[in-house]
Amino acid sequence: MALNLDLAGKEWEGPGRRWTSTDAILYALGVGAGAEDPLTELPFTTENSHDVSQQVLPTFAVMIGGTGGSMPPLGDFDIAQVLHAEQSITLHGALPPEGSTVTRSRVAAFYDKGPNAIAVLESTIMDAASGKVLAESSTGTFIRGEGGFGGDRGSAAAWERPAREPDHVVSYRTRPDQALLYRLSGDRNPLHSDPWLAEKAGFDRPILHGLCTFGFTGRALLHTACESDPEVFGTMSARFASPVFPGQELTVALWDEGDTWLFQTAVAGKVVLDRGTFTRRTV
Repeated sequence: MALNLDLAGKEWEGPGRRWTSTDAILYALGVGAGAEDPLTELPFTTENSHDVSQQVLPTFAVMIGGTGGSMPPLGDFDIAQVLHAEQSITLHGALPPEGSTVTRSRVAAFYDKGPNAIAVLESTIMDAASGKVLAESSTGTFIRGEGGFGGDRGSAAAWERPAREPDHVVSYRTRPDQALLYRLSGDRNPLHSDPWLAEKAGFDRPILHGLCTFGFTGRALLHTACESDPEVFGTMSARFASPVFPGQELTVALWDEGDTWLFQTAVAGKVVLDRGTFTRRTV
């Protein structure tokens, strides 16, 4: 079995990532900020505009955790068999335009999905200087062909699409080169740039990073549910349901349920980001 099942429950701590103001801006551009109107999101896309203080998109949290230091690989499987299954982040406040982190990570579980497997990695991301917790994340990785080891199948949290029409609908068109731009923030998985690997994984051409779709959707939540204020952006979680190709239009449907927002992101009516849940942070 290629999975390193002995890692389950173990923890590692090590350097996360150091980032600059430019890195935060590059990430914002990579998830579409300012693409339709360069004047609308200047706090996230510039650092020296008149009377505009730089801010950081909350979903940049997925980029600042690093790899948990000395954590061994989850296994020796083919990278072409790996897909992002689900993601959640919890922010403890607005992220600074520059900084460095220390990350404590653990393999929370390996789930046996019959012929396939899901590995769940949980991380706590802390400011390297002060030790203050900046964010927490949970990442589910789908690994084709690595199931059948007799483990727990896992369970899904209850989620149901509301019967009414969405309270808000936000649409963003991605660029044909969106994946090439997004990968500059640090996710260099060649599945999103190399036609050879994309074909090997069963795709006609490279697909968009799931976390890029997550970032586009996070912008919709920030501007709709948080009045564009990163300080009140709390917890965002979703499951990746279908691949997105660069150049396609993302349509985010949002339902305001009071304390919680529900959301789905679709392309041409097909859900690509599902079971979305968002809660604001109390300041």
